[in-house]
Amino acid sequence: MTPDQLSRTVLHAVRRVLADGALPAAGAEAVTAATERATVGTAPRRGHGDYALNIAFPLAKAVGRTPREVAPVLRGELLRQPGIARVEITGPGFLDVTLDAGARSALVGELAAGAPEPEADDPASDIASWSAATGDDPRSLAVRDTSSPLFRVQYAHARARALLRGGDELGVTPRSEGEAAYPYDHVRERALLGLLADHRRQLAGSSRAHARHLEAVGEAFFDFHDACPSLPRGDEKPGAVHRARLALAAAAGTVLAGGLSQLGVTAPAHL
Repeated sequence: MTPDQLSRTVLHAVRRVLADGALPAAGAEAVTAATERATVGTAPRRGHGDYALNIAFPLAKAVGRTPREVAPVLRGELLRQPGIARVEITGPGFLDVTLDAGARSALVGELAAGAPEPEADDPASDIASWSAATGDDPRSLAVRDTSSPLFRVQYAHARARALLRGGDELGVTPRSEGEAAYPYDHVRERALLGLLADHRRQLAGSSRAHARHLEAVGEAFFDFHDACPSLPRGDEKPGAVHRARLALAAAAGTVLAGGLSQLGVTAPAHL
């Protein structure tokens, strides 16, 4: 379930609670304005939900209630929606939404689809494009190691592609669905998946913000890479966990490649 899909689910939930009389009636214009002001973001406390919603605040204003009065009503309706496993009320009325295993697996599959073709890197052009997008000093970007944010992002993409090549050699096919849904409930898996799910919203922002988001994705990918092996080690046999994690690595590679391309930067498969 992407942020856009969750937004539609939230809109459906709002319409249901108003139609059922669980909240005071509000005019169509007020409800429309409330849902337009609603946002779907990553949960502020990693590991405590996949998304954070502020919908109770604009809706409370529209119906003449407090966010703390509106939030429990919305929580009850959201829990009846497919793909949502848990909803917590935090602070003055925020809703932290946790997806179920099936929804997370479907999200990984969607994010991994349609990977752009990797390119041979073009350091001079890449440095100029990244610097133009971020304002980073080109001299700091010319260093071909992890002290350069440009190199870190490109290296994260290359490592994701290397995992896929390794999987191909071992006969491990990326697969997030088709078996019992893998929950992606390790804190490093959830951190990476949350950032990947947010990439479309980030594309609508400034080039600088988009580049910084790619840096965050890269760092989260390395954390995931180290904590959650995507390939069997030693005499370990390939299993569903490896296929599922390899699918998440593929999703990371796809998002990084697409994001770099948006900035006019190459996404090399080898570094």
